[in-house]
Amino acid sequence: MKTKVTLTLNAKRYDIDVEEDFARFLTEQMKHDFEFYGNNDLKLLLQAYVRKNFTLYQQEKQTLALIDRLQNL
Repeated sequence: MKTKVTLTLNAKRYDIDVEEDFARFLTEQMKHDFEFYGNNDLKLLLQAYVRKNFTLYQQEKQTLALIDRLQNL
């Protein structure tokens, strides 16, 4: 089932339709990155994007290191 998640950027509301399970996860993550119930500027959006991509970068490095260790067993 689809659920709407709403975020306000530069005084404009954006509704995003996502699956219900993911909506709960996404909402909790967005509360850490944004003023969830208020307005957010584009700089804040860019900062959140860079933080999330850095996290993905670190996870990928860890995954590749783990694969390398497992292949060398």
